[in-house]
Amino acid sequence: MRTTTEFILEDPSSFKQKLFQWSSQFHEIAWLDSNNYPQTASNFEALLAVEAFTALKTDHHGAFEQLKEYQEITKDWIFGYLSYDLKNDLENLSSKNFDGLEFPDLYFFQPQKLILVGKDKVEFRYLKMVDDEMVSDYEEILQLELDLKGITSEEEASPIQPRISKEEYIKKVSEMLEHIHHGDIYEANFCQEYFAENRAIDPAKVFQNLNEISSPPFASFLKLEDYYLLSASPERYIKKEGNKVISQPIKGTARRAENEEEDNKIIEMLSKDPKELSENVMIVDLVRNDISRVAKKGSVQVDELCQVYSFKQVHQLISTISAELELGCTPVEVLQATFPMGSMTGAPKISAMKIIEDLEESKRGLYSGAVGYFTPDGDFDFNVVIRSILYNARSKYVSFSVGGAITSKSIPEQEYEECQLKAKAMLQALGA
Repeated sequence: MRTTTEFILEDPSSFKQKLFQWSSQFHEIAWLDSNNYPQTASNFEALLAVEAFTALKTDHHGAFEQLKEYQEITKDWIFGYLSYDLKNDLENLSSKNFDGLEFPDLYFFQPQKLILVGKDKVEFRYLKMVDDEMVSDYEEILQLELDLKGITSEEEASPIQPRISKEEYIKKVSEMLEHIHHGDIYEANFCQEYFAENRAIDPAKVFQNLNEISSPPFASFLKLEDYYLLSASPERYIKKEGNKVISQPIKGTARRAENEEEDNKIIEMLSKDPKELSENVMIVDLVRNDISRVAKKGSVQVDELCQVYSFKQVHQLISTISAELELGCTPVEVLQATFPMGSMTGAPKISAMKIIEDLEESKRGLYSGAVGYFTPDGDFDFNVVIRSILYNARSKYVSFSVGGAITSKSIPEQEYEECQLKAKAMLQALGA
């Protein structure tokens, strides 16, 4: 189905920049970049998929069944996203909050052109209908002059503002704490939206700005019609290779310090903080339970528990859970069993999602959903959509959300400060 041609790269870093710039001419774009992260974040340095040959776009009704059929019929690389509100296809839940973005609940496409960048080479994997364009495309990319101009501030742009005030946030977190103290839930992820109406942005420039600020292992840029995702996510939702799956939930956050000695002290404190550790362990238990629904009995294990990982903006606690899949389990069934990811919901999962819906003011949509791809063999890799800017170019609506886990030990004012810390990179990337 696809023709593959390989080229040796003399300057992979420059080629990556030119490749992303070259992609702007296409109607559909999926760009994934591991930013040379030292951990084994990905099987490639960067990946570009462009120009849909086929596509699936739908609301939540029967979405997973449609995705299963599309993935099995296509038997090719497909790229796209799962919005948080697909929870309504899995459970008796609803999403009635305000939706300024109006993204479809699920959107995947099969690219005509797929380009995978390695450490010193690049592979072009084109559908046969366009494989005569591989060499000319490669030469065109090499000859591009890089546009290194950053985003300019928009004096007339409408401001980025929070959907709720600090006082409202603290009141809502206090209500969530009441649910915890009453035993309705143990933990829940509470989020708030920042938004701007009628604000035109250059999505590619804002993404490059955000990626430079954060340099995460799971950066992604998605353009589907007028819908844009600009993501600097540090978190993997779930990855499948053969019959093995791994999930790497993040729970537990601390600021970075410019002074190395102080930064090391913050790492030490985070690694021993009872509240942050309990957040993580509760979600690890939830993820283990979700994965066990599709795993071989006794194969679910915790490979890494509450390890501190350092990123440009923050330190995070990350755990790794792995398992072997039950024979006959389809790729989409794995997603159905584990979606939405526990790190963005809480425990117990369904109760937490109901309380989240009651207390939050905005429909989450793609935020706290997942973005990624399936391979022709049925393997997949999906990231959690956090630290991300969403943009509807038709309505000029810009949005990003931030949140954190609320547990019995949470102090509302401190949770608000953690949200401000997480919002900083997105505000900076937008020039706000």
